[in-house]
Amino acid sequence: MIGPSWRPLAGGYAHSVTLTARTLLAVSAGGAVGSLLRWFVDVLMPGAWGTLPWGTLLVNVLGSALLGVVVEVLDRGGGSGVLGAFLTTGVLGGFTTFSTYAVQVALLGGADPAVALTYFVVTPLLCVAAAGLATTWVRRARGAA
Repeated sequence: MIGPSWRPLAGGYAHSVTLTARTLLAVSAGGAVGSLLRWFVDVLMPGAWGTLPWGTLLVNVLGSALLGVVVEVLDRGGGSGVLGAFLTTGVLGGFTTFSTYAVQVALLGGADPAVALTYFVVTPLLCVAAAGLATTWVRRARGAA
């Protein structure tokens, strides 16, 4: 779980996960909220603007940015493990979707290989950039960078 308990170390990341009924409920409720939000985006953007799956691109880039903000805010503020689980693994885990992205790349590959390749390359670049920019923005806003 990525959340407030993740800390960068020289050899990687250390984290702790406490499995409690509250945490399970928080992740479940958050997942329901995030999945419904993603579904609403799909309903509002069904094939908008050509063949590129803009809804999935939007939720993945926005979700990556929001995850960067949430993790940074909770890390610096000593946030609750339950709140972190609700927001990160729950809401944002339910909101973003790697599996849909993968299937869409495969389906686009059969219809339009150039669009599929563009989508395949651009999505992770935008997601990592969004997370990095959001994290940097929060650090600068707090005077920590």
